[in-house]
Amino acid sequence: MGGIYAMKKVISALLFVMLLALAAASAANADVFDNVLERWTKSKKYIDEDRISNLEVKATYYSAEFIEAYIQKEAKNNMWTQQEADDYKYNFLGALKLDEMIPIQIEFINNAETMYLGPFDIMVKLRVGNKLYKPVDYDKRFNFKFQGKKEGLVYFRRFDEKTGKDLLKGAKNVTLELSPTISPNLTRGMTTKLLWDIANDDPSKLYSGKAADRFETDRLLKRLDKLRKDKAGLEAQMKTVNDEITTIQTRLDELSKK
Repeated sequence: MGGIYAMKKVISALLFVMLLALAAASAANADVFDNVLERWTKSKKYIDEDRISNLEVKATYYSAEFIEAYIQKEAKNNMWTQQEADDYKYNFLGALKLDEMIPIQIEFINNAETMYLGPFDIMVKLRVGNKLYKPVDYDKRFNFKFQGKKEGLVYFRRFDEKTGKDLLKGAKNVTLELSPTISPNLTRGMTTKLLWDIANDDPSKLYSGKAADRFETDRLLKRLDKLRKDKAGLEAQMKTVNDEITTIQTRLDELSKK
């Protein structure tokens, strides 16, 4: 009996040590993510003259470092297998449209008068160099009046619509600019500006391993589909041209016989 009791004590002690290790690992993981989140989140707070009414604006730039840290946090918290983590990464990057867009999470904590932000795409812009860009998509909940907290993603085009040039290539920083009219009484006519240093941000680092293979497969399939449609269109044009050539030649033959 004494041996069994001693064995139970050893097992209990081992379980306790394992739980402590898991808790420590979880806390360490949370600390790492929190540090990364803090690095990529900028904020501005406005306080009214009554010292009570206030508005805080927060924005998180979805850098490669932030996205990778977020995925790793989710994987560890949920104890995913590598395959599950790869699947989540693939779906997450796809939802962010990171290969085409610059996603930024914006949060308003409004403890003041009701805010009217719609249409939101005229309220927010992204400055890259000396140029300002409007969002191409955003969480439509921003269009509705609110008090309290509201948050959502805003998407800016990553490539120039006319030239196809990467807007962030060579850029040292970007600035999110929000119109003073988001809350005229609190901003007092000031544009809210939140700036990030992106000189060392490299989204291509996210596209590695199985997720990268799946994205490349998707890209090639889309390209192949476009080429097939282009081919069909060109073949239709060629048929039209050939038919017209035949018609003209037939008429010329008729005229030559007169």
